[in-house]
Amino acid sequence: MKDFWEDRYSKESYAYGKEPNAYFKKIIDTLFPGKILLAAEGEGRNAVYAASLGWEVYAYDFSEMAYKKAMKLAAEKNVSIQYQVASLSDLEFPENFFDAIGLIYVHFPDPIRHTNHELLSRLLKNEGHVILEAFSSNHSSYQRKNPAVGGPKIESQLYNELKLKNDFKSYKFLILKEEEIHLSEGEHHNGLTTVMRMVAKK
Repeated sequence: MKDFWEDRYSKESYAYGKEPNAYFKKIIDTLFPGKILLAAEGEGRNAVYAASLGWEVYAYDFSEMAYKKAMKLAAEKNVSIQYQVASLSDLEFPENFFDAIGLIYVHFPDPIRHTNHELLSRLLKNEGHVILEAFSSNHSSYQRKNPAVGGPKIESQLYNELKLKNDFKSYKFLILKEEEIHLSEGEHHNGLTTVMRMVAKK
């Protein structure tokens, strides 16, 4: 899997574009800047945007190529981000460190999803926010019609309301809904599909 992402991010163009995810932008624009962690952040589009708003930005991804592209984008936009080439289990942040966590198309498979969300939750302050957009359980039917929309081909990596309520059961859900949207993000997210959108407060 790592080889897949290294290859995808090795191209000169940005796989999902340089602009932030539209839903992430909409939500982060409403929050007071603090410390934010962007999980599996790829080429840095959301991290760089958050930094431009005054957030103290931390990000991680296991792809070396993603890191290089993210730092290049940060330099291009004249912002600073702290980015680690790492997996979630490698992180050594203290508990209750972040004011927000961004999970934008971070598709943990079922066997590790709940555990990983618990690990991330420990890093979030009380009253902190989790911002999530990810392909929903209905995505597969759209993907079969239009492979250009991208996303996981494994059912267990898709999200639904029940999974998210179970993973973040102690949270207050400010937004939790499935939506049909038209994605237009770089080369690999293009077309109609369904996503889960969530803003949850710890």
